[in-house]
Amino acid sequence: MDKRTQEIIDFTREKFGLWDYYLERHSFDRTVTIFNETVYTMTMEWFPNEAKDQVIEDENPDGTAVITLDIHSNRFESVIFVMGQTFAKDGVTFKDKNDSMKWIEKETGLTYGQQFELHKEEEGELHFRECIEGVALSPSGLIEVKYDPEGRLTLFTVHGHYPAHDMVKKEPYSLTFNRIEDIAKHQLKLLEFPNFDEKRLVSAYAIEEVYVRNDKLSTIPFEVIVDVRGYLKIDQPLYWNQPLTASVERKQIKWRDEVTAEQAFSGEPSPDSVPITEAEQEQIIHGVRDFLRKEYPNESGIWILKSLHRESGYIHAILRASKQDKRVFQRKINVIMDPESLQVVNYMDNQMMLEMFDNFKASEAKTISREEAYERLKEHFELSPYYVYDFEQKQYVLCGKIDCQFAVHATTGEIVSLDEL
Repeated sequence: MDKRTQEIIDFTREKFGLWDYYLERHSFDRTVTIFNETVYTMTMEWFPNEAKDQVIEDENPDGTAVITLDIHSNRFESVIFVMGQTFAKDGVTFKDKNDSMKWIEKETGLTYGQQFELHKEEEGELHFRECIEGVALSPSGLIEVKYDPEGRLTLFTVHGHYPAHDMVKKEPYSLTFNRIEDIAKHQLKLLEFPNFDEKRLVSAYAIEEVYVRNDKLSTIPFEVIVDVRGYLKIDQPLYWNQPLTASVERKQIKWRDEVTAEQAFSGEPSPDSVPITEAEQEQIIHGVRDFLRKEYPNESGIWILKSLHRESGYIHAILRASKQDKRVFQRKINVIMDPESLQVVNYMDNQMMLEMFDNFKASEAKTISREEAYERLKEHFELSPYYVYDFEQKQYVLCGKIDCQFAVHATTGEIVSLDEL
């Protein structure tokens, strides 16, 4: 075993008091952050000694400690004791909430109130969210801690990017609802929500979330941030005159890299961090257009190539229909391409999922206009400050998030919670 790997194993055993455990397996993995940085982690699965003779293949017995460490920062990303049960001796324990918060600060190098804050507290659980001086971030990060009645750690996870100060463009927050009311009105959409219990569609006016820049000059779509990965914006409609008779030969996708210890400790950049060149962009666009000519020959002009990104060793081209219907779930195709040949190897179309709604009972006729719905819903609108990562500026910029937890039923005019739809 690599000496550096053994040092991590010994360090982990001592830190979490895993004296009554044995290391069943370990592996290395790598991810690419939204800043295009490669992060290498080592995951260890520690089995309780008392379960040694009762292990079922491919199952982790209760009390198993699954621990992941960022091998370059030497900070733990997650510590999970299966089923909340721990056999750790002299492990991590907390006296109270403040004790756990101090431990988090020490483990993460983050400062409470500046980079993370308490979001929710339950018995034996603390949930924190990422922030910048109390202002939420998007993509958002979280920290979660759980402990048993004796105060022994049973779960610790850290997700998020926690940017350096020079990556944040700080400025006074100046947005008010009056200043962005025109944008807010535009975000009110008539949508059809599926009611799975009754197998019917419900028509309602609801807000499509969006981030408005502090200067009010532009917006950042919510859907871009949800994916939490770097991407290259394209936004190009695809047209053609003639279809192609051939079809795409779909190949099995290998979703997980096999990362060696040498790769991990050397910190070599992931292939997913390599920028997509302009020459590659042109070839990809041509390849995606030919893919559509083969698989969707009669749909010229219907599809827009929204973005490109690298993931799991492939190039992914995200397509969305130029004209969407009123349903909450919208049509999307993910075209997966070989990064060397730039040939399409597979694709995922959500049409099959959407077709199940065709069997739902149609929504009732609307009796409420969009203007009426807006007036009824206006007082429930939310405008909250957020620092949002701008992939073009490669910086966090101050925005206001327009959101609303309620909708207006388009037939009855009733204000209903989104959770009820």
